[in-house]
Amino acid sequence: MPTNMPVGKQMASVHEAVQNGDVLELENMVKRGASINEVDRKDKFTALHWACHCGALECLHWLLWHGADPTTTTPQGWTPAHVAAIRGQDQCIQALTAQGVSMNARDLRGNSPAHLAAAHGNSYTLSSILRAGTDNEGKNITTWTATHIAAFHGRLGCLQLLLKWGARTDEADGNGNIPAHLAAQEGHLPCLKFLVSSGATISDTLGARNDNGDTPKTLASQYYKQHCVDYINAVEWERDHPEDQENLAFPAHMSAASGDLGHLRLLIEQGVVNINEKDDKGSTPAHRAAGNGKLECLQWLVEMGANIHVQNSAGETPMDVAHRFAQLACVKLLKGDDSDSDVEVMGGYSDPEERQDKLLQRSTDHGLEGESIVLSPRQKEEARGRAIKRVEELERLIGIAKTNFHQLGGRLDEDREQQRRERESDRMLKELESQLEYERLRREKLESQLDECRAEIQHLNAMLERASNVAYSEEEAKPKKTKKKKKRPVSAGSGGVFVKRTISKAPQNLELF
Repeated sequence: MPTNMPVGKQMASVHEAVQNGDVLELENMVKRGASINEVDRKDKFTALHWACHCGALECLHWLLWHGADPTTTTPQGWTPAHVAAIRGQDQCIQALTAQGVSMNARDLRGNSPAHLAAAHGNSYTLSSILRAGTDNEGKNITTWTATHIAAFHGRLGCLQLLLKWGARTDEADGNGNIPAHLAAQEGHLPCLKFLVSSGATISDTLGARNDNGDTPKTLASQYYKQHCVDYINAVEWERDHPEDQENLAFPAHMSAASGDLGHLRLLIEQGVVNINEKDDKGSTPAHRAAGNGKLECLQWLVEMGANIHVQNSAGETPMDVAHRFAQLACVKLLKGDDSDSDVEVMGGYSDPEERQDKLLQRSTDHGLEGESIVLSPRQKEEARGRAIKRVEELERLIGIAKTNFHQLGGRLDEDREQQRRERESDRMLKELESQLEYERLRREKLESQLDECRAEIQHLNAMLERASNVAYSEEEAKPKKTKKKKKRPVSAGSGGVFVKRTISKAPQNLELF
């Protein structure tokens, strides 16, 4: 990797200044008459090519601002974009696309920057190229697309990215080879597995024949890629012998495949089957659970000590099977990845602002894949200072240019947009004012009705009070009547008659004898 940029060193040419990342010396040399598009004698590179080769981002910006030609080619037909794709200079690709540089330029072999990025496995750079709108189905002189090249060189990350952006797995080259033929021929098993799982069907991918009548299995056998042959045999056997739900030879495997955790636990805890028992294809219950996405069963097997590194007859571990069937949750479990937490999702930073600062700090390295010029913190700070000064100067010049344009009677698109927004604002303001006036009149009417209701209530209360007073006065004026007390008749009972007796007194002179 290039060392820190020397300070105070005399440069022989603009190419050397760019190779050392010295933008001030580059500017001075151009001012003294050096050509900004000068080609060096040895490598036939312009200063722009060297900036993309070394990742000298500030020099690249300066060259583009001052009119360097991004379409100049080397004897191989490489533009600066091709060089950045080969070197994996993602930030340089982004700078070029921001200036409108096409990513569809072809070298002498018909390769676009996407072809070269895929060939060298620079997936970050390839992502920036695809975002720029390049044709991912374009072919070079060998009639290979970027997908063919990624499969031939075993670039799994680039292959996944291309398919995500709409590339086809069944695209044939001039010899009838689809990407699976090339991956099998070169023995790139991970790419072959991905292509098989991403194809329309297994038969379409593994049964495809080129112009010579060869299938991917035939090519793998011809080039002695035995691990690919074993994998294809296992996949074809599994395709031709679908699982019978009534198969009782491997009950634990059937329980793991169907997600029946209760039955699986019973079989293993009671010692009926071994936790790492293999079926006729060499698969363990962990393979079956991973392939069918039965996360609960797989987690229990892992906790009980199942061997997750054992391979089946196709040479696949449970993680490989989960990858093949795109069971991402099972893959994370088998990796022991605890990325479900918010901290891990944020890349190890719970604070979003802290994470954003970290990403910005990483972006100053001028590329995630290629080797770039290493700048000290002081040099980075000076480069940022020069950039912000350039921004301020350009904003000032833009303001002056707009004023001059307006004085000449011109109207910019932003002026028309501003007038449209002002008209829309005036219209909305008038509508709101009309609505406010309507609501004000309505409120006044309601208040008038409320006053009338209150007056009516007071009138009714007064009438009710007068009526109550008159009734009370009439009641007081009436004379009071005396009531005679009636004697209560004594009723004789039917049981007899009351008899009053009179008792005569004895004579006083009664003589006793």
